[in-house]
Amino acid sequence: MRTTFDFAPLWRSTIGFDHLADLVDSTTRQASEDNYPPYNIERSGEDQYRITLAVAGFGINDVTVTAEQNALTVEGRKPETASREYLYQGIAARPFRRVFNLADYVQVKQAAFQDGLLIIDLLREIPEAMKPRRIQIASAPTPQIEQKKAA
Repeated sequence: MRTTFDFAPLWRSTIGFDHLADLVDSTTRQASEDNYPPYNIERSGEDQYRITLAVAGFGINDVTVTAEQNALTVEGRKPETASREYLYQGIAARPFRRVFNLADYVQVKQAAFQDGLLIIDLLREIPEAMKPRRIQIASAPTPQIEQKKAA
């Protein structure tokens, strides 16, 4: 079942959010696609995130992690080997490509393999210039009564 959204009311009152519709559309399309490899996304702190992908059978040289502006791409491809005769093959080793959309200022800090899992740590670092800052309010100077008397 595919649901379409009407963004017309949103466009009447917002400017510069065109990418939002594209993001929602790509997410709904991606939900119906292949879910290989399985993964978790967890929040480990206020501005810290971790993506864990189950990549059993893949080695460090079989997986690439690419960080671009607002996107993280994880791709895996096993090298061609001599064909084997499997009686049963339950461990999937097919090529995959998984793209994660990242919010502004989210950066990949590290990626590591552990126990058949690819663990990617992310951190949102908002630049100091973009953070809210308190503005000091100065008191207004009081009128000089003595100057009025002298005139």
